[in-house]
Amino acid sequence: MKRAVALRHVAFEDLDALGPLLEGRGYGIEYREAALDDLGAGELAACDLLVVLGGPIGAYEERDYPFLAAEIALIERRLAAGRPVLGICLGAQLMARALGARVYPSGVKEIGWAPLELSAAGRASTLAALEGSAVLHWHGDTFDLPQGAGHLASTPRTPNQAFAWRRHGLALQFHIETTSRGLERWYVGHALEIAQAGGVSVAALRADAARFAPALVAAGGRAIGGWLDGIDSSSSGAS
Repeated sequence: MKRAVALRHVAFEDLDALGPLLEGRGYGIEYREAALDDLGAGELAACDLLVVLGGPIGAYEERDYPFLAAEIALIERRLAAGRPVLGICLGAQLMARALGARVYPSGVKEIGWAPLELSAAGRASTLAALEGSAVLHWHGDTFDLPQGAGHLASTPRTPNQAFAWRRHGLALQFHIETTSRGLERWYVGHALEIAQAGGVSVAALRADAARFAPALVAAGGRAIGGWLDGIDSSSSGAS
């Protein structure tokens, strides 16, 4: 059985809809707590898939969260070795840092449901499955596009919403893994951020999730499934 390890920063931001998708594709799923577990362990460098999940901290805050340095080093090591990495929100920002790009506050909070603008490369990629679908945005930081990465998507507020690193790295600033049920934990865990964001309410987020999340789970499954197919075919070609 293939091994997928998910690096988690807060308990309520987990794989959610991606869990059943990965299990259906033959992956055994394990979680590691980024702040507590040994990120230098060889098993993390060697697993079949590493998923780096979101969290409410900055990818540049090593002074307060020293584990970030080890996490970035792990991502850098895997990407250099051609080992698959999927980064979501904070995970995408950490991938950008691992590839030498800058991560910084954008000056605005982008919280809520809205569609992406796919680049030509994005429309030719597995993210084409997301065209026309609203995705969940929940971030205040952004990143520069790493040199050599393929730009895939943007929004008016955030020019760099997704990038590809060769065939084995996919970084998504937005969330495609969230279900309406799973987001109920976010509304509690991110209560202060929601209250401070201005113009954002739990009631509106819940209503939008009921409207958009089911379609996103289906479209996100096609997008990530297509990416995993590319990884599998690449691995088969190398063997």
